[in-house]
Amino acid sequence: MKDSEHPFFRPLWRRVAVVAVCVIWSIIEFATGTPFWGVIALGFAGYGVWQFFYLYKPIEDKPPVEPTE
Repeated sequence: MKDSEHPFFRPLWRRVAVVAVCVIWSIIEFATGTPFWGVIALGFAGYGVWQFFYLYKPIEDKPPVEPTE
């Protein structure tokens, strides 16, 4: 998750899905009695929120330049 500017993460739904999976994973870990892994997964979710929503700057698509002759 180091390269949050990767084109894979441009659609908002993918960034939301990554964070949601981490939160769900954390809930499952806490529910099964393993709080250590729950805290780790919650840390992943927090880092995802930080990278994908707070620091994320969408790249503007530039219109194609027509060649001049």
